Amino acid sequence: MTKAIEIVKAARASDKLSGHLIRSQLFPDFFELHGDGAGSDDPAIVAGLATFHGQPVTVVTTSRGHNLEERLAKHFGQPQPGGYRKAARVVKEAAHFQRPVFMFVDTAGAFPGKEAEYAGQGQAIAQCLLEIGQAKTPIISVIYGEGGSGGALALACGDEVWMLKHSMYSVLSPEGFAAILWKDAAKAPEAAELLGLTPERLLAGQVIEGIVPYQADRLMQCQEIDQVLARELAKLQQLTPAELLKRRYERYRKF
Repeated sequence: MTKAIEIVKAARASDKLSGHLIRSQLFPDFFELHGDGAGSDDPAIVAGLATFHGQPVTVVTTSRGHNLEERLAKHFGQPQPGGYRKAARVVKEAAHFQRPVFMFVDTAGAFPGKEAEYAGQGQAIAQCLLEIGQAKTPIISVIYGEGGSGGALALACGDEVWMLKHSMYSVLSPEGFAAILWKDAAKAPEAAELLGLTPERLLAGQVIEGIVPYQADRLMQCQEIDQVLARELAKLQQLTPAELLKRRYERYRKF
């Protein structure tokens, strides 16, 4: 079995599958929407409209950027309050128009800067969780890299959560866990094992619904994601809005 710290390294790799490639392959007609309705437009969250197998959908992805300038602007994929407000806005709109929502998550967590805290980071995450929890439309999240803390939870809280093989999902980083528990960040490998952040451990604990079949080729990996989304969405669309909300409520009550 692959060591947890190796999964962490793969989830953080700069050459892994990107949100841009996912959008271009699964949603070639993607049309980006901007703004959070409160005067900001965080580039770390790319959200918009597209069609998926012939039906309109809403797509939300985290974005780390492709060069240093972009990565600095996007805080290396760590959303600010405006990013979470943007996500909440498009999910609420999707529910109004009965569009399914796909969330793609790859973030070390919410941006921890002072300005983000002053702008209401915690409240924005809470509002995002509330809007997603109440949205009367199918919502599927896919973690395709890092899934860190509440910054990831805010976008990975729909009806189903799936993970790619080389991705992670954790309450905090192994380095942070080791620093808190042992006052030694060098013990991150041991912390990674204790955190149970690998897809296999999370599936065994019923935290996620499944692991997307692995393909080394990125385009083929996108096809695997496409197949999972199509299959799971068809199942969710068999449910009435009341049944969908009841199922979602029960999913999170078990934790």
